[in-house]
Amino acid sequence: MRDGFAEPAVPARRPAGRRGAGLEERASPYAPTGTWRLLEGTGAILLAVLWILPLLFAFWAAFHEAEYTTRLQLDAPLTLENFRRAWDAAPFARYFLNTTILVTLIFLCQVVLGTLAAYAFARFEFPGRGIAFALVLVQLMIMPDVLIVENYRTMSQLGLVDTIPGIALPYIASAFGIFLLRQTFKTIPRELDDAARVEGASALQILLKIYVPLARPIYIAYGLVSVSYHWNNFLWPLIVTNSVGARPLTVGLQVFAGGDQGVDWAVICAATLMTSAPLLIGFLLFQRQFVQSFMRAGIR
Repeated sequence: MRDGFAEPAVPARRPAGRRGAGLEERASPYAPTGTWRLLEGTGAILLAVLWILPLLFAFWAAFHEAEYTTRLQLDAPLTLENFRRAWDAAPFARYFLNTTILVTLIFLCQVVLGTLAAYAFARFEFPGRGIAFALVLVQLMIMPDVLIVENYRTMSQLGLVDTIPGIALPYIASAFGIFLLRQTFKTIPRELDDAARVEGASALQILLKIYVPLARPIYIAYGLVSVSYHWNNFLWPLIVTNSVGARPLTVGLQVFAGGDQGVDWAVICAATLMTSAPLLIGFLLFQRQFVQSFMRAGIR
């Protein structure tokens, strides 16, 4: 007591050890243990080593003479002759132009068609919507290589064999892009639609001014996947093209695959690095955006 008055009761504090124990007791039973994290880290390191070894070999062979491609000698002289020989052996300028036009055309078509289809599936009610979306999902389960014969017959009937539009046409609509954007659009509150309609906005204006800006991280993630896939695509362009005028980089590399004098790995590695350089440089420049976009895509 103090001055005749009883002091207010102070709630007893839980000991620090007990509080920590309580947190541990409430921890998720599925939380990774130290052993599991060690295994994850070891597996990631092994995968990174397996991925980077061929790339290191390509760099070594491309910047050294052919005699050093099969043996490691630290004092071996560097050279750019392999890049000059590779550039002179094939019309790389034309291949780069064809590939740039191809991936740009495919990506723009996929964005436009995928956005419109995803918005319709996410927000509009129309007869057969469930069946139509199920057909889109079925496309995710079919490998593109299965349709090569029918696609070639179609391109032949349309007169698009050995043309860049003939390469791009089977890919201008992407089931994966439609599904990804549809799932993203469904997470956007409908109250934004109602507020925009009160202001007099049309459905297209709502799509362009609300949905597309909010889905920007998803567009970045999908754009990186689409450009990378079609930049490296080989089988379909090989089948549908016959001349240099329409061939992309990956098909152009086959001129280095062999010859009467055998395989020159130094020149092949130089040509491969020139082909993959735009993707490597782009990834290094936009690595943070690449990771963040996929993280946001996964969270949604």
